[in-house]
Amino acid sequence: MGFRAAALSILAPPLCAACRRPCNLQASLCERCARRLDRTQPLLGAGPPGVDRAWSAASHEGVARELVVALKFRQLLSVATLMAGRIESLAPAHLMSGTLVPVPAAPTRRRQRGFDPAAELAGALAERAGLTLAPCLARRSGRRQVGRGRAARLGAPPTIRAVAPVPRSVLLVDDVLTTGATISSCAQALRAAGAARIVAVTFARRL
Repeated sequence: MGFRAAALSILAPPLCAACRRPCNLQASLCERCARRLDRTQPLLGAGPPGVDRAWSAASHEGVARELVVALKFRQLLSVATLMAGRIESLAPAHLMSGTLVPVPAAPTRRRQRGFDPAAELAGALAERAGLTLAPCLARRSGRRQVGRGRAARLGAPPTIRAVAPVPRSVLLVDDVLTTGATISSCAQALRAAGAARIVAVTFARRL
């Protein structure tokens, strides 16, 4: 740690991304929140329509939920590295093959945030796992999925299309799986463009 970083850590200690209490400068989580996250079990299932399997590193609650909030709404981009590390270390080896394709954000949301959460997560995961990244999908602007009920999400899913060559074997990456409406729309576009295998990998899953 450099002198400037050490001085800043004393004057303004870094805060845990989940509970916002002071924590180590090199960590995104305090020790208590890290232990709580470690006790959370990954989730594996059949996945939404169009997806062969779906795997999530944690249920969307507690520390995992706070990390999703920190990335998407507090713009703590460093949290994506922590999320990717948990995925890379816990995901079954037989699932972690293929090309990483991030679930695209709506253009208006990407402009408002200045970044795409799923793209940040997929980029960090590609670096850690040594996998190829192919951002080949685009999403049309429409109503936000956040805050809508399950029936509304499933009844009016976002419009997704392929805008670049699509890999045959896809690891579809998103921060959280809720109803699966967006992931299913992505899978439909990927299948139509030639994808033969699609595994959805998310950091969190809402039960």
